[in-house]
Amino acid sequence: MTPHWIDLVRNSDVLGTLYADVPPLDSVRLRSFYLDWRGPTLTLRVDLLAYPDPDRTPPEWCERGHDTLQLHVQFLAVDDLTVRGWLPTVPVVVSVAELTTRRILVRIAEAGFELSFSSSDSLIVGHISSYRVTETGSDEVPHTFVSRLDTRLFTSLPGTHESTFYQ
Repeated sequence: MTPHWIDLVRNSDVLGTLYADVPPLDSVRLRSFYLDWRGPTLTLRVDLLAYPDPDRTPPEWCERGHDTLQLHVQFLAVDDLTVRGWLPTVPVVVSVAELTTRRILVRIAEAGFELSFSSSDSLIVGHISSYRVTETGSDEVPHTFVSRLDTRLFTSLPGTHESTFYQ
């Protein structure tokens, strides 16, 4: 049986407060992926296309007209990495399938793009933020972060030189 990705997340409590049912990764906007050789780990930065219910979001998110939740999903002990093509501009399906004990296969395959790898079945989410997406789909706008530290450091997405944000 294929697990729901949230059942593999070690720190799912924050998403559990925002969603009655955390949406699957079967339709997300893939913003970036970051491979770190230490671990090795791979971090996907994605927009969930299902926004939390207004009764579960902080009031300032509604006041600011936010409509998109962005987060990082970190995969640990990555192996068998394959990347072909370029990042798609359309929503993608991130499929997660069980392999052997404590390992999963992650695959994103869309027209002209493929990303697949195996990893530990222990995931971490982080850098959760809310924002209002632009007409062009850009996320280069003010973000409101869930983490107090992120809130102190950032009011929008930092540049890629801020490596601690993208790891």
